[in-house]
Amino acid sequence: MSSEHVTVRLAQRHDYQFEVAFGADVPVLVGDEPPPLGQGAGPSPIQLLASAVGNCLSSSLLFALRKFKQKPEPLAAEVTAEVGRNAENRLRVLAIRARLTLGVPGSTLEHLDRVLGQFEQFCTVTQSVAAGIPVTVQVFDSQGLQLK
Repeated sequence: MSSEHVTVRLAQRHDYQFEVAFGADVPVLVGDEPPPLGQGAGPSPIQLLASAVGNCLSSSLLFALRKFKQKPEPLAAEVTAEVGRNAENRLRVLAIRARLTLGVPGSTLEHLDRVLGQFEQFCTVTQSVAAGIPVTVQVFDSQGLQLK
């Protein structure tokens, strides 16, 4: 089993604002808490988590379809993180719901059932997050037909 290390560096800018440096040629991102703690000058940690899940799922679905030489573009995703209180009355992400939408009708794609049955298993971020937070994934086509 091989391992890889991914490192990001955060530096406080002001109050709850942090510059997030990803390295190499990736632009620095500013993260911030929403008011009243922060100023909402960038995505919150919860938004970044939801974004990471959506990005990974979308990439995994695209990769799986392209393996079969399919063209599902443009893909879109909407990810909702449910935030609430746990038993200790502390705020936590209680669940994540992802809705992926293909850019074409599902009927135009070959091997779609096979892809939909396995693409989530190859999504590193979602599978890791799902170990601690329930993640629900739905897939729709460009005509609004639910495929998964």
